[in-house]
Amino acid sequence: MFFYVHKERKMINMKKYVAKVFSTYINLSEDEIVSLLETPPNREMGDVAFPCFSLAKTFKKAPQMIAEELADAFKDDLVEAKAIGPYLNFFFNRSKYAAQLVENILAKKEKVGEGEEGKGKTVVVDYSSPNIAKPFSLPHLRSTMIGNAIVKLHQALGYKVVGINHLGDWGTQFGKEIVAYKKWGNDEAIRENPIEELVKIYIKFHEEAEKHPELEDEAREWFKKLEEGDEEAVRLWKWFVEESLKEFNKIYDLLGVSFDHFMGESFYNDKMDRVINELTDKGLLEESEGAMIVDLSEQDMPPALIKKKDGTSIYATRDLAAALYRKDTFDFEKLFYVVGNEQFLHFQQIFAVMKKMGYKWADQMQHVPFGLMLFENKKMSTRKGTIVLLEEVLQKSIEMADKIIEEKNPNLPNRQEVAEAIGVGAIIFNDLKHHRMHEVNFSWEEALNFEGETGPYVQYTNARTQSVLRKSDFEEKDLINLEGQFIQGEAAWNLVVMLSQYSDVLGKAANRAEPSILARYLLDISAQFNRFYHQERIIAENMDEQKAKLGLSLAVSYTLQHGLTIIGLKTPSAI
Repeated sequence: MFFYVHKERKMINMKKYVAKVFSTYINLSEDEIVSLLETPPNREMGDVAFPCFSLAKTFKKAPQMIAEELADAFKDDLVEAKAIGPYLNFFFNRSKYAAQLVENILAKKEKVGEGEEGKGKTVVVDYSSPNIAKPFSLPHLRSTMIGNAIVKLHQALGYKVVGINHLGDWGTQFGKEIVAYKKWGNDEAIRENPIEELVKIYIKFHEEAEKHPELEDEAREWFKKLEEGDEEAVRLWKWFVEESLKEFNKIYDLLGVSFDHFMGESFYNDKMDRVINELTDKGLLEESEGAMIVDLSEQDMPPALIKKKDGTSIYATRDLAAALYRKDTFDFEKLFYVVGNEQFLHFQQIFAVMKKMGYKWADQMQHVPFGLMLFENKKMSTRKGTIVLLEEVLQKSIEMADKIIEEKNPNLPNRQEVAEAIGVGAIIFNDLKHHRMHEVNFSWEEALNFEGETGPYVQYTNARTQSVLRKSDFEEKDLINLEGQFIQGEAAWNLVVMLSQYSDVLGKAANRAEPSILARYLLDISAQFNRFYHQERIIAENMDEQKAKLGLSLAVSYTLQHGLTIIGLKTPSAI
C-alpha cells in the first residue's frame, strides 16, 4: 500500500496520486490509469472518477459490480473510494490534502510546479528572427514572446534550452536596400534615424520597382556582389546589421527577452557547401530551368529550391545548413522553429529534404506556427508602409498604465517601474492568452483592462495576495504546519484543486508548445482566488484560520508569479 509521504514535499496532483495508489489494485500502469481518469461533473460525485468499463473484459463482470468490489477493497489515508454506478469515484480528505499541498508549494517557492522530465536533454528554440534594416514591428511580438515562453516552459521541466535569434540578415532584400540607399539615401538622415530612414527608402524601392522593373535586376546583382564579398556591398550590409541590432536590443530589454545566440542567416554562409555537396553526392540535387532543386513530388510537395539560376543561395539552403550545425553543436532532443503559419510549406520542405538526406532525427524538428497579428482588423506590411512599431505600442501602453495607476494609487512609490511592468505585460499577455494559431486583433481597451481576461488582471490578483499578507500578523516563514480544516470550504477547495494541477499545466503547455494553456490557467486561478477573497474572511480573528488562509493565498501568489514569469510578465507586489 502506498501512502502520501508528507516529508518528501512532492506536489502531486489528484489524478497522479490516485493513479499511484490505485495501480496496486489493478493490472494497469500509473500512466494508463491517468489516461482513463475523469473529473466528475460536480464535486458531490467526488474529485476524480475511474470508469470501470475498461476492466469488464479482464474481470468478466459488470462494470458496476467491479466498481463496488474495488470500493470495498480500496484503503488509503488521504482518499476514499465509492462506487457510483459503473464508476469508482475518489473523494479526497480535504483538510489533509489542502494542508499538505499548500505546504508543499510554500516549500518549493519559486520552483513551484517544476519537474525533471527534461534532465540531460537539450531543446533548441529558434525564435523572434526580425529582419535587418526593418523595424521591430508589432507582429514580431508573436514569434518573440511565444518563443520566449517555450524556452522558459522547457527550462521549468529540467531541459537545457538553447535560445537562438535567427536574424534575417541575408537575402535579396539586401540587394534592394543597397540599391535604395545608393539612389535615395541621405547619409545625414540615416545616421540620425537609421531604421526609419532605411525603411522609408525600402518602401520607395518597391513603389519605384512597379514602374521600373529593371530595379529588381539591379537588386539581384547587388545581392550577388554581396555573396561574392564585394567590399562596398559588405560595408553597407555590416552597417545595416549594426544599426538594426542597436534598435532591436532596446526592444528586447523592454520585453525582458534574451538569447543564448544571435546566429543570423549569414552565420551559415560558409556552411552551405556541405549541404550542396551532400545533396549532390546523394543524387538528390537536380537542375530545373537553370536552378538547382530537390524533387519532393513523392511527398506531394513542390520542389525545394536550393540555388537560384543566378547562382545565389536561398534561405532554404541556409535552414538546411543551420539544422545540421545545430544538431552537431547542441545534439538537441527537439528543435522548435517559432515562425508564422505562412511558412508552413517551407518547413515541411526542409523536414522532407532532411529525411531524404537520411537524417532520422529530422523527426525531432518541429515548426511552431502562429496566426497573424492584426491592428484594427488590418494586416501590417513593411513593403506597403502599413507597419505599427512595437516600441511605440509598448511606450503608449506604459503611458496608459501610468494614467490608470495615477487614478487608482497615485502615491505608489515605484510608480514608473510598475507602469512599465503593467504596460509591457498587458501587450504580451494580450497575445499569449490566445491560441497561437488564431489571428490576434490588437485592441488597447482589451489589453489594458484591469477587470477582464488580461495581464493587468492577473498581475493585480498577485498584488492582492501580497497585500493580504502585509495586512496580517504573520510573515512568510511562519506559514508552516497549517490547519487544513480552515481551507476546505468550496471556494478554498476549488482553489486547492486548481493549484494541484499546475505542474500538469506546465507539462501540457510545453508538450504542445502552446503558451495559451498556461495563460488561460493563470486567468482561471486568478478568478478563483478573487472568489475566495470575496467569499471568505482571510484576516480572521482565529489565528489558526488566518494562518491557513494566508498560506493558501501565498501558494496562489507563488504559482501566479512563476506562471507570469514564464510567459514574460513581471510581478509587482503592489499596484
